[in-house]
Amino acid sequence: MSSLAFYVHIPYCVRRCGYCDFNTYTPGELSIDLNFRDVSRSYIDLLLQEINFARQISTAEKVPTIFFGGGTPTLMEPVDLGRVVSAIGEKFDLLPNAEVTTEANPDTVTQEKLAALRTAGINRISFGMQSATPHVLDTLDRTHNPENVLKATQWAREAGFDEISVDLIYGTPGESISDWQRSIDTALSLPITHISAYALIVESGTKLGAQVKRGDIVMPDDDETADKYLLADEKFEAAGFRWYELSNWSKPGSESRHNLAYWNGDNWWGAGPGAHSHIDGRRFWNVKHPTAYAQKMANGGDPKHEEEFLTDSQKASEEIMLKIRLADGLAFDSLTPVQIDALEGFKSQGHLIEQSWSEKRAVLTRSGRLIADRIVREILL
Repeated sequence: MSSLAFYVHIPYCVRRCGYCDFNTYTPGELSIDLNFRDVSRSYIDLLLQEINFARQISTAEKVPTIFFGGGTPTLMEPVDLGRVVSAIGEKFDLLPNAEVTTEANPDTVTQEKLAALRTAGINRISFGMQSATPHVLDTLDRTHNPENVLKATQWAREAGFDEISVDLIYGTPGESISDWQRSIDTALSLPITHISAYALIVESGTKLGAQVKRGDIVMPDDDETADKYLLADEKFEAAGFRWYELSNWSKPGSESRHNLAYWNGDNWWGAGPGAHSHIDGRRFWNVKHPTAYAQKMANGGDPKHEEEFLTDSQKASEEIMLKIRLADGLAFDSLTPVQIDALEGFKSQGHLIEQSWSEKRAVLTRSGRLIADRIVREILL
């Protein structure tokens, strides 16, 4: 039977971080109360309608993963997030070992809330740590107290979460190598099983983007950012975390199965405003604004905004772009002879693993990971 992963978007934040261009909204932007309790109930009711709609049009049976992202999912009441898990389990076959993740801001959880989230059926949690250095967090416009990350991860472990992840960002203006090393060492001291580390990307339309454009803030050069990636990879590996995707490392068996579904091109349903879905080469996405989403749900229950159908050529290109990021790499049988020839040049330069090449797979070395985008561009010409 076919499977369908679920991404559930929670579009609310107490305030917007300066670097963030995600589809999120603050109470001031929506004219709602800072207490999200009423919003939690009414918004989750809309998500349940969309899950019911997904059941009507999807032929999938099994659900291997659910992921609550945002925004800040932990602004919702745990019992309401639990209603989503239950609804998916009622409409589909939620596998007994399903991975159910929520993102979390360390400042929005308590011991009681974490225990309630675990009771609600969530078994994996990912905290937005970003940095352990206060001045870096200030530049990112992050509001959480870095000391709360230790408390939150410890509380999560005590609440019964076996799988705990933290997200880090490197390459923030003003972040020194020693600042970054402090963040790495702090993350590795936590009771975690997974780490994501992303290079800061400055998006137009954000507060940080405007500061960079005006020259108020200067971005670090590419060589320094690359050095930070290499430092992270070395220290994560020494601590027992294996890289399995360009920006993700885990203890053995603790890879994010939900994110692997994206990178492997599996089917998923994105519920909520602006959420994207992919089913057998058909990609569709919902209206972005929560008000428009509520109106769509009230008028028939289909929140879709637009859709597209991928051609065979587009599917092949996407497979290359996604799977080259993985530790398993690309099998030669998914490549053309011309593409294999192009990759051989990178192999001779030390950017692809020799042993994997002899097994007819293209797998990036550490140096190859630094130029993954360039490799993809050249083989897709």
